[in-house]
Parts: sequence; C-alpha cells; structure tokens
Amino acid sequence: MDLSTWTLEQKIGQLFICGFHSLVPDDQIKKLVSDLHVGGVVYFRRNVQTIEQLATLSRDLQALPRSKAEIPLFISIDQEGGMVSRLDHDGVSRIQGNMALGAANDLTLTEEVAVLAAKEMLGLGINLNFAPCVDVNNNPGNPVIGVRSFGENPERVAEHGAAAIRGYQSQGVSATAKHFPGHGDTAVDSHLGLAVVPHDKDRLNRVELLPFRKAIEAGTDAIMTAHVIFPAFEPEDIPATLSRRVLHDLLREEMGFEGVIVTDCLEMHAISKHYGIAAGAVQAIQAGADIVLVSHTLEDQVNAIQAVREAVIQGALTEDQINTSVERVLALKAKRINDIDLAATFNPEKISLTPVIESESLLRRVAEHSVTLVNNSGNLPLHKDQPVLVVWPELRHRTEVDEPSVHVYSLGDALESYVDDIVLSIIGTHPTEEEIQSVLEQSGEFSQIIVVTYTSEGEIPEGQRRLIEALHTKKGSELIVVSTRNPYDILGFPQIGTYLCLYENRSFSLDALAKVLTGNLAPKGILPVSLNSEYPVGHGL
Repeated sequence: MDLSTWTLEQKIGQLFICGFHSLVPDDQIKKLVSDLHVGGVVYFRRNVQTIEQLATLSRDLQALPRSKAEIPLFISIDQEGGMVSRLDHDGVSRIQGNMALGAANDLTLTEEVAVLAAKEMLGLGINLNFAPCVDVNNNPGNPVIGVRSFGENPERVAEHGAAAIRGYQSQGVSATAKHFPGHGDTAVDSHLGLAVVPHDKDRLNRVELLPFRKAIEAGTDAIMTAHVIFPAFEPEDIPATLSRRVLHDLLREEMGFEGVIVTDCLEMHAISKHYGIAAGAVQAIQAGADIVLVSHTLEDQVNAIQAVREAVIQGALTEDQINTSVERVLALKAKRINDIDLAATFNPEKISLTPVIESESLLRRVAEHSVTLVNNSGNLPLHKDQPVLVVWPELRHRTEVDEPSVHVYSLGDALESYVDDIVLSIIGTHPTEEEIQSVLEQSGEFSQIIVVTYTSEGEIPEGQRRLIEALHTKKGSELIVVSTRNPYDILGFPQIGTYLCLYENRSFSLDALAKVLTGNLAPKGILPVSLNSEYPVGHGL
C-alpha cells in the first residue's frame, strides 16, 4: 500500500493494539480508534457477556468512524484454552489448555481443537489470537506459564505449537506464537517483576528457541515477545521486548521471521515499573516490534502513542522504520481480514457457532485422552457402594492470568453417575486451619477419600500440602490425590500412593476423571513434564 498519503499519526496508530472496559464501544476505545488511529483492540472477559453481545461489539468496532476506514481493525484475544480462556460463555466451546493437549499426546487433536476455536472466534469477529503459548515449561516453580505450556520436551512443544498454528490459520484467524524467546524456565511472573533466563546460547537454541523455529516454519502470522532478560543474547540488563539484539538480530536476521512482532502488554510490571509504559513503547519499536500492546489504561495508551510520535519527530525513531512495520501490519490485515464481509460475518442475528454435538464430541475425546494416572497404591477403582469423601478447593485467589470457568462444577458432580454416596467438602485453595481440622474430623468414617488440589502459582499452597500430609498420616493408602492444574503438586507430598493429574478443573476433564476413578475408562494420558526421577516425562500408568 502507498503510505505517501498517510500522516505520521495514522501510521503510528496502526502499531498499537489497545483494550477498553465495556460491553459496547465506549469513549475510551472511540477516542483511540477515531482520534488516535489505533489499528487494533484486545478483548478480555470484561468485554464479554454473551456471544450475541460480542458479535455485535465486533461489528460496531469495525464500523467506528476513522480516517482510514478501509483498513479493518485487528480484534484480538488471549484464547489459549484451559485456564486462560477469555471466551468461556454459553455457546462457546470450552477448549482444553495446552498441557492437557500435551498429556493427550495427539497432534491431530491439538490441530482439531485449534480449528474449532478459530471457527468460533471468527464467527464472533475475532481475527487475531494471542496463542499458542510455545514456552517450554521445564521449571516446576514457574508461576505464570505452567499448564499454559504443552510440556517440557522442546520437540513435542514445537510439534503441538505448529499443529495449533495450522489449525487457527486454516480458518482465517492469525496465530501468535509466544512468549519469545521463551518464558518457560523462569521463577518470576513478568506481570509482577523482571525474570532472567541465564542459559548459554547452545542451551537456548536446543530448548527455548526450537518451538519458535518450528512456528516460523509453520507460517505463524505473529510472534509475541517476553518481558524476560536473556544475557546470552542481550548483554545489557534489558528484557527481550526492548532488545534490538533479540528482536532484530536474533528473530529477524538469524531466525528469518518475516511476520508481525507484537509485544506482550506493556502495562505488566516488568515494563511499567522498571522502564515506564511510554518509554517502553518507544524502546520496543526501536528494538524491532511492529505492534505495541497496551491493554487497560487510557492515559497510558495515549502517552505511549504520543511518545512514539515525539520519538520520530526528535529522530530517536525513523519514519522508515515506522513505515516498515506499518507495511507488515497492513499486509497481514490484507491476508486475513480484507476479503471478509464484516457486516455479514458478524451479524449477531444470524450467529451460528460450531454445533454443540460436534464440539462436545471432540472436547470429551481430548479430556479422556489426557487424564494421567501417575501412581496407584491399589485403591482404584472406587467401590460404587461405599461412600466417597471429595475434598474440593474453591478458587478464591486469582492471579493475573487466571480465567477459571464461570460454571461451578465439581468432581462430586461428575461422580454422581457412578457412586451411590458422595460427600463434598469445600475448602479454599489456601485452606485455613479451621478448614483443615474440619476435613480431618469428617474423614474418620470414610475409607475412600479424594483430595483435589489446585495450584495457580509455582508451588502448592501450604494449607493444601498440610491437609494432605495430615490425611495421609491418618488414612494411609486410602487417600487419593488429584491435581487439577499444576502436575507438580506431588512434589509437596511425595509419599502419596495414588496420584492423578488432570491439568484443569473444567467439566469435560472432571467427567473423564470420574470415569477413570470408577474403572469406566482406562487412563490414557502421559506426563508432559517430569515430576521426579520416578515419574519422568512420558510416564503414565
């Protein structure tokens, strides 16, 4: 496209994707799109009430008045599946997350899930997905990636990532491989602070970079940066998002990526608290980023756009560099969006997503292939005619990336079809001393006890660990433990005899787990990560 007729402000606007806080186009997003020429929006849960409302919102956003009305907006979202699902509403398939897919260990299933998700996103007006996450999760203490990863084996992560990319893009939704050069071996959440990956280039090439090389080979439209420091590539103490050595020299020149580079959100503390959002936007574009993501705050969004404009005027950024990024952005929009009849595609009165039967059949198949039996001390299957105590953790403390299901459905509900007498004891994910003592007192009369764990950060919460140790001391081999997110939970209580991994706590997975627990389904999943020398990656009974 000929950019000679574009103003500098119009071009800079195309380099920003911004969020807003309502179910309809509000003053924030109207100002950003109409006045500041922003080229894309990002959805969060706060923007979604129903699928009809979301389709209307997408249509109305594309219809906002703007100086380059012929250029469609990127409408983006983090729809990774599992615990990071911005779309988890009636009428939308509740797709599995990456680690469940890694445990199922079937590339065809991974691609089919991505196809399903892309069909639904496109029907809702979403054309850019910030997925898949291709970080190699080889650090059990990682507080932010965990089950968002396909696993710890670089080759398998690369294969699943490429399959997901093919699935998304086959339906016309741009995929985004993230978080480059790799966020898997960190012990710091970049939403909260700066992380460092200290390994040498040889190790980084063998592990962290391999899935990104395969993503490029698979034709991924975009790659998202990590706010993580990599001394092997960048001797200065700056994160990859702001490093020209990482984004230009490594990703562009050495790895040959020709698509769009988008930053992770600059409002994350790794950038906002250490560099500032406005300064970070300038540095990211200087480094080689094509799109800057500022997800939440209007003042920060405006300041970042103005800072980039000022940097061009002052000579810190060249207009040629701006033009190059704009050309990449417009080329991708032309490839994925321009030939779509926006008004017809996103008509909320005619919205028709994937039929429920088709969706459920696929997602139940994934769930039934992902349940992993790590160890069995002989208390499985459950006896149908004996009572079962199920200890269920209720999520009350959410992290930045948590997007748990809004539908309350527990293992107790899933077991009702198979066991005559179920008692459900609900505790918090950080149970109090009173909750622990209550469960211990309740457990006395039961010979079948299942404790469900849920760990949203690096290590199992101390209260859950103490409860399991106390129950094990009291009940011994009668105890069954099931992790419904972080498979590493067993590291907090290695003496437990029966342990299963589920990777998420949503209905399809819980239904599959109930079948395994009662002997109605053979466990098919394998560990996508190593738990210890006894339970290595690939293990599964």
